[in-house]
Amino acid sequence: MTTVPVSPTSLPRFPRDFMWGVSTSAAQIEGAVAEDGRGRSVWDVFAAEAGRIKDGSDARVATDHYHRYREDVGLLKELGVGAYRFSVAWPRVVPDGDGAVNGAGLDFYDRLVDALLAAGVAPVPTLFHWDTPQALEERGGWLRRETAERFAAYADVVAGRLGDRVERWITLNEPAEVTLLGYGLGQHAPGRQLLFEALPAAHHQLLGHGLAVQALRARGARSVGIANSHGPTWPASASEADTAAAGLYDLLLNRLFVEPVVLGRYPDEELAALLPGPVAEDLKVISQPLDWYGINYYQPTLVGAPEADGAGAADFGGIRLPPELPFAPREIEGYPRTDFGWPVVPEALTELLVSFRERYGDRLPPVVITENGCSYEGTEDGERIAFLDGHLRALHAAMAAGVDVRGYFVWSLMDNFEWAEGYARRFGLVHVDYATLARTPKASYHWLRDVLREQARG
Repeated sequence: MTTVPVSPTSLPRFPRDFMWGVSTSAAQIEGAVAEDGRGRSVWDVFAAEAGRIKDGSDARVATDHYHRYREDVGLLKELGVGAYRFSVAWPRVVPDGDGAVNGAGLDFYDRLVDALLAAGVAPVPTLFHWDTPQALEERGGWLRRETAERFAAYADVVAGRLGDRVERWITLNEPAEVTLLGYGLGQHAPGRQLLFEALPAAHHQLLGHGLAVQALRARGARSVGIANSHGPTWPASASEADTAAAGLYDLLLNRLFVEPVVLGRYPDEELAALLPGPVAEDLKVISQPLDWYGINYYQPTLVGAPEADGAGAADFGGIRLPPELPFAPREIEGYPRTDFGWPVVPEALTELLVSFRERYGDRLPPVVITENGCSYEGTEDGERIAFLDGHLRALHAAMAAGVDVRGYFVWSLMDNFEWAEGYARRFGLVHVDYATLARTPKASYHWLRDVLREQARG
């Protein structure tokens, strides 16, 4: 990492209309969970259960963005990004997931959008970033078709209020993680441990995406995308067992969530047969044309067949998978690691994007990197700068190879509540003192600001 050039002037040139942004999510920064009519989310309930969050914390205050959003918009303006990806909290707008709309909740996002536009920053709202209303979860959550329908109604409400000023929309964030970690393994909210019986949650989230696209289009939305998490899957060896395990992992964590959207079919007929409802008809809804496809990239995954004693198995993003699964992530050696333990492999981003172009061809919409970032807890920020530098070069290499990439969003604007990790992981360009909530831009913030100024010079 230390050998990577870090001068803002040394990066290759990106197109003048390239979209530069940063990302956050409501559940991780807003706080104010019991104010102005907000309902409970699954993460409020999950964090209140003993042992769920590693440091015993919760997001009741988080970074208090709900009250300090103007200060945060000021940070965005000084940074010089053209776009800000945030999420709308479903339980803040529709407290029970359906039924009565909370006007005070909509008012907050109204104020936020106006402040962003006044600062010259385009708002890019995500409609669902993991915070399902608890009232819906108690009726089955994403395991039930009803939740997809309720999500579309909520999307209509938000677009009805903000659509006159919002150009770009994102429906879902990372349905793979909600399915695997929330419903499959129980390591994230809502904390269910269903393993492969969690698959209906994947289908219903994708159906909710398609229905929300229809609702947004009906409100006049001209630029709609989704944010899916993807990374290359590498087999641990050339053995038949390891390649089969890696293929299944890739199918479940990558192809299951992209192919219904861009191809209008599931990647495996046997898998599709396990899904609920009129799948063929649902796929027509799920595959509504998109204006762009969002990719959240952090790392590749090395996967092999599970061993009887669990030897060689690695954590999946800090979570060890149970031995009864037919695949096991392995440690990727020979690369630097973030403080979260994730391998830093910028060239895997190039590999991922080129493979998507080769696999999906003209069916793949233009791509936007909707998340890319790293967790480092120290006061020195050189590693984060080197990470961003390396990944921007990898992104440019993919573009030079013919991949149509239209934008890049850093995760995240500021340190925040990092889900089951609590406040132990710091992904932010801006340091947050959780005792005082003071914001202090890190060296990576200033580096990115200088990058954007240099790129703007053309």
